[in-house]
Amino acid sequence: MNKETLNTALTFFQRGRPSCEQFHQSPKLDDLRKTDLTYSQFFRDYLLPNAPCLLSPDFTDGWKCRRQWVKGDGTPDFEHLLNDFGDSIVPVANCDVKEYNANPKHNIPLREYLGYWRQHRERSYSSPQGCLYMKDWHMHRGFPNHGVYSTPDFFQSDWLNEYWDTIKLDDYRFVYMGPKGSWTPFHADVFRSYSWSANICGRKKWLLFSPGQEEYLRDCSGNLVYDAQSPTLQDKNSYPKYSQCCQPIEVVQEAGEVIFIPSGWHHQVYNLEDTISINHNWLNGCNIDIMWSFLQGELRAVQGEIDEWKDHMEDWHQHCQLLLKSCTGINYSEFYTFLNIISKSRMAILDASSEDTANVKNIYPRELSALGPCHSVFDLHRSEDVLTSLLSNEDFRKLDTDLLHPRPEDMLHKIREVLSATPL
Repeated sequence: MNKETLNTALTFFQRGRPSCEQFHQSPKLDDLRKTDLTYSQFFRDYLLPNAPCLLSPDFTDGWKCRRQWVKGDGTPDFEHLLNDFGDSIVPVANCDVKEYNANPKHNIPLREYLGYWRQHRERSYSSPQGCLYMKDWHMHRGFPNHGVYSTPDFFQSDWLNEYWDTIKLDDYRFVYMGPKGSWTPFHADVFRSYSWSANICGRKKWLLFSPGQEEYLRDCSGNLVYDAQSPTLQDKNSYPKYSQCCQPIEVVQEAGEVIFIPSGWHHQVYNLEDTISINHNWLNGCNIDIMWSFLQGELRAVQGEIDEWKDHMEDWHQHCQLLLKSCTGINYSEFYTFLNIISKSRMAILDASSEDTANVKNIYPRELSALGPCHSVFDLHRSEDVLTSLLSNEDFRKLDTDLLHPRPEDMLHKIREVLSATPL
């Protein structure tokens, strides 16, 4: 990131976020080649305005998985996958069964799933087991030195996976594999994060809805529709606001292409052919405020569910935090820890880069040092903004923050001290 982009980004957040509805007025995604723009341009034109786009296959041409996992005819190479990963336990969803607003999953060895997939194809994509889709396999976590793909430079500022890598508990990097006809119901991604998805082989159809459009796809009880193309949406008694919904942006993603799904965009996805894809959920300074707004909304929903116990339960607020953790995977205290880890690394990078640029490259991952000091300054400004909001939040103030280290007030002071001393 250069200084001009840093100033543009800081001004952007001072003005507030614009509406995303204009994307439905010209429902075609920009198709970008590797030579089309720099990181700073991508940051300015897509990350800040929360705009979707497609990256052409030249972004994935060098990936080993595009050669090793795919046969000459463009179909999955089951033998190679079996040899390399056959004993891995993978989560498999049944696309033919609705469980709440998703598909039920179970874990099986990958070799068993590949056997099913072969038979499913031989039977003209029919099986008594239903249409099974392997989703959310943490291949990167199980095989961290795989070397079969690399994160495109535009997506390197990834607070979410940086955090999970630091505490060594989880990650949000996944492999999906599924036959023609497998699909994912209507949803938005975890924490309202960004996502990127690269087709290793096969083709997908995406239906994209900008933030706010999902409100027109709720039934009378406030529940989101399971299938955004369901005829039941035409029933005004069940879905009274559907007529106000914009038509989705429809995108067909070809083999090798990478799609960028912005923060908070609901979507539905179909595999038009036998498909393998690599998918990351990620967050950074551009959408950390959206994650924070999402967590506040989820806590309000939890509080509403157990409001009747508020005056009868001594630790009601803490219990709400436990339920928030159960529903979303993180609570307010952990969100502070998340901000703390990201902020500390950015301050350390600025401190090291002021003395020895080579030292930064030795200590920190390549992607952090490559983004440059302006990016660390931007990240600290965004942490400062969200941490300020967190400290003024009534529900956060009810928690025992003395158990947090460093104390949130001290961390905020340190961030401001570093920013004031950084000559950018």
